[in-house]
Amino acid sequence: MLAAAGNPHRRYPTIHIGGTNGKGSVASTAASILRAAGLRTGLYTSPHLCDFAERIQIDGAPVERDALLAAARRLWPVVQREAPSFFEATTAIAFLALAEVGVLVAVVEVGLGGRLDSTNVITPDVCVLTNVAMDHAQYLGNTLESIAREKAGIIKPGVPVVTGEPDPVLRDVFRRRAEELGAPFHVVPAASVSDISVDESGTRFIYAAEPFGELALHTPLIGAHQAMNAAVAVRALSLLPESRRPDAAAVQRGVRTVRWPGRVQIVRRSDGVWLFDAAHNPAGIDSLVAVLGQLSLPEPLVLLIGVMGDKEWQQMLPALFRATDRAVLTTPYSAPDGRRWDPAAVLHQVPSAGAEVVADFSRALARARELAGPGAVVVTGSFHTVGDAFLELGIQPFPPDPGLPPAAAAV
Repeated sequence: MLAAAGNPHRRYPTIHIGGTNGKGSVASTAASILRAAGLRTGLYTSPHLCDFAERIQIDGAPVERDALLAAARRLWPVVQREAPSFFEATTAIAFLALAEVGVLVAVVEVGLGGRLDSTNVITPDVCVLTNVAMDHAQYLGNTLESIAREKAGIIKPGVPVVTGEPDPVLRDVFRRRAEELGAPFHVVPAASVSDISVDESGTRFIYAAEPFGELALHTPLIGAHQAMNAAVAVRALSLLPESRRPDAAAVQRGVRTVRWPGRVQIVRRSDGVWLFDAAHNPAGIDSLVAVLGQLSLPEPLVLLIGVMGDKEWQQMLPALFRATDRAVLTTPYSAPDGRRWDPAAVLHQVPSAGAEVVADFSRALARARELAGPGAVVVTGSFHTVGDAFLELGIQPFPPDPGLPPAAAAV
């Protein structure tokens, strides 16, 4: 498909970002820093929350509809001929749209796994592997080592690799593959991030690494794990060719102005406090629970949760039940038919005295808000759940950005 469009993915340099959790946060942070450095920057991520255009961003905003449709129309004949999967088609459309709008660099998030992912046609300037946790075991393997091997499939000959994976066994899976391909291997150690403080305004921390020395950074993304995500993004960009390498000021500005909605996002409205987080696997839920313990949200905390049936909800629910006062289990409207869970059957298997089932999503939101009263509602479990809640409540994932002006078309 890309060959039929003149190989648009080769018209701009890229940074490729894989891993289990945090890859979207790392990708959006890297793109924000590059934009702060004055580069017209593209960002390709998945899935979206409310609108497909969120997947393809230019300078921090979803792609314009005309540019998206122009790319889709150009590729439509070959899409009909090749009969690709949805993600294959959308990846080709994204790469063409980014080329046509003239990005100078693009940050590309892996969709699933790595080795066989559609995005793996690119040869990036830097490859990032955030971490490894159990997810998509039906596709990637049922051990962490097998998942790590699949994710290491994005490593390219001679291309620098950056990882924040803390487990030395899993890290060695990445290291061995990098050595096989002659790819320089860089680890972001936990000790390089210090003085972490978390509140509703985001996460403040010190990051110490070459070539910047010690940097005082503040990301609006909430949670101690976001300090490591930002550090991984900064380390990756430090390995870019000099013409695209941001300076310390751009790093600080880009980290400070990143937007990545639906990730421990707190919204205060006239009807009360809401927290939205698209955590959808046990490791993501563990991070959310840790953040809830660090924030001073009004009580009671009421959980509104909808998980896809193929996820490990048996492991996800107990920690969430313990961290909240009441819970409402439901199914988001946009959940695909083949992946819907049965909340009543789930609650029978993982019982909680403070939990109830409200099948209709709109009514479930209203019930959670009623139970919370002056407290906070925590909406989580899936991108579908958070996205549908945004639509139901009229929350825009990407409102007009009053921050940085659009980057120049050329530097």
